[in-house]
Amino acid sequence: MTYLIDRRLQGKNKSAINRGRFLRRYKSQIKDAVGRAIKGRSITDIENGEKVSIPVKDVNEPSFGHAHGGVWETINPGNKEYQKGDQFNRPRSGGGSGRGKAGNSDQANEDDFIFELSREEFMNYFFEDLELPNMVKTQLSQTPEMKNQRAGYNISGTPSNIHVLRSLRGALGRRIAVGGKPRKQLIEAEQALADLLEGGAALDDPAVLELKKLVHHLHTRLLAIPFIDPFDLRYSNRIKVPKPSTQAVMFCIMDVSGSMDEGRKDTAKRFFILLYLFLKRAYDKIEVVFIRHHTAAAEVDENEFFHSRESGGTVVSSALHLLQKILSERYGSGDWNSYVAQASDGDNWDNDSVLCKQLLINAVMPKVQYYTYVEITDGPQQNLWEQYAEVGDHHANFAMQKIVTPADIYPVFRELFKKQPK
Repeated sequence: MTYLIDRRLQGKNKSAINRGRFLRRYKSQIKDAVGRAIKGRSITDIENGEKVSIPVKDVNEPSFGHAHGGVWETINPGNKEYQKGDQFNRPRSGGGSGRGKAGNSDQANEDDFIFELSREEFMNYFFEDLELPNMVKTQLSQTPEMKNQRAGYNISGTPSNIHVLRSLRGALGRRIAVGGKPRKQLIEAEQALADLLEGGAALDDPAVLELKKLVHHLHTRLLAIPFIDPFDLRYSNRIKVPKPSTQAVMFCIMDVSGSMDEGRKDTAKRFFILLYLFLKRAYDKIEVVFIRHHTAAAEVDENEFFHSRESGGTVVSSALHLLQKILSERYGSGDWNSYVAQASDGDNWDNDSVLCKQLLINAVMPKVQYYTYVEITDGPQQNLWEQYAEVGDHHANFAMQKIVTPADIYPVFRELFKKQPK
């Protein structure tokens, strides 16, 4: 028989085994809380943890109770109403003699049990219905790489980090500061002694002897100053800083016409989140630009991007014109790596789809690193798909896929960003 002993160190007052058991037991409540967090959370803030509240009634443990059954006798002090042998009906359960007023039955009368999911746990629950492999989960949730960087000097450290030049410079300054006054007195005493001897004073003169004694004392005092002291030692200080990387901008383009319902918008948001987490692995700084469109396009904030409701037709070229304008005005320099993700149900005016293809081939694709288009529909492919299919013949950095259900998001994402053969 083989025994596996988990010797991993746990945090103070924490148990990973009990926590894992708790998360498995209340998996459905936690998944509901994660789903609510996804809808109400910003894309750039999606990878943080989350506080989850569970009603106390859901975490109560079953218990055994002892009920009075059969025939039993009891003695009540001060009984004036019953005698031995009298029989009476058993009182109803739940009764009481309290004088307080009952609370409103529609309101919760118990506090919720609140605990916090870690960053890794939140991401695991977020990607669970996308069938994300565990290996990729770990890669997406890992911390950024760090590098050592010099940060001045420290008064303590290891001998290998001693900065010799800085330590000797400090020792020299200390010797000058500590021996300044005795050195000045020594110069004055030697000058006075020389003046007495030149004036004809005898060597056994009391003044000469006193000055010689003072000179000897000051010499001894100066020699007693150590050449270097532990206080003078300085050590090179190094700190860990995030490894610098180039910056990127992520454009999220989505159709918000009447045909894009809340389910399609939620699917698009999950795809955008997955792309954002993927880019965070390679870039330290990422800006997100939201462009929504129906018959006209506009740059909006994230809340309006996902929750605004519009009606009417769809003109996709309006979004591509705005994308081209923003790329030229704000991200035209070579310092930015541009990525574009477009989500739509595929509906578009027939004559406008041809214009979209021309804009992508001639204006947009030469300025971006990668362009992805996902069509969120369970029906046949639309006219926009047919025109976009020709863009890939001109530019290898263009990819498109179709999403039917939320479970298709990660397989589609993996197909869009798979490694290309060299």
